[in-house]
Amino acid sequence: MRVLLVEDDTATSKSIELILKSAGMVVDATQLGEDGLEIGKLYDYDIIVLDLGLPDIDGMEVLRRLRDSRVKTPVLILSGMTQAELKVKGLGTGADDYLTKPFDKNELLARIHAIVRRAAGHSNSVIRTGRLNVNLDSRTVDVDGQPVHLTGKEYGILELLSLRKGTTLTKEMFLNHLYGGMDEPELKIIDVFICKLRKKLAQATGNENYIETVWGRGYVLRDPDETAAAPAKARAS
Repeated sequence: MRVLLVEDDTATSKSIELILKSAGMVVDATQLGEDGLEIGKLYDYDIIVLDLGLPDIDGMEVLRRLRDSRVKTPVLILSGMTQAELKVKGLGTGADDYLTKPFDKNELLARIHAIVRRAAGHSNSVIRTGRLNVNLDSRTVDVDGQPVHLTGKEYGILELLSLRKGTTLTKEMFLNHLYGGMDEPELKIIDVFICKLRKKLAQATGNENYIETVWGRGYVLRDPDETAAAPAKARAS
């Protein structure tokens, strides 16, 4: 999961960044609203965590401009301002949630997971595809209740595929979500991760195919029944 954090207080920013990274998230952080606005428009994030009291432009203005620019990335306002009218204004301007400081780290993580799930059209923490279950909260994977042990990068790929199930994802998108632009390896490393992930899923499911290659474009997660039905439908037509 890739997060953009816009928070001007250095100590608070470092603390939040540590919490998110310990939960396996890739975090890009900035202290300025203008930077957050430009980065948020330029890159693909799962969520933006936004403070209101920024030194250059107000966080509410950042939110308004993001929505005016048709940026649909979910936004969690994280602010020390507790007034009810501000919460109402924030939600009305396009925020998906409003959490006040000080906050409990477990609540912060739970809200982030819930927002990202809802934005992707999933109502609970477990995303099911065929017999495959991906638990976003515990970062675990199982097949019919039997755990499938993945590396951090393998899980990150499967999590992104699950959140955007049925959508073709490019290798560049995987790199951005796994590395956040920092020390990115070559694109072909994604093929290696996908190959290893496929083998583990095949072993756990009796050779069912969940990850489909879309030649020249990337990869997509589908229910094995859908993957098998597609060629048959093409032949019938």
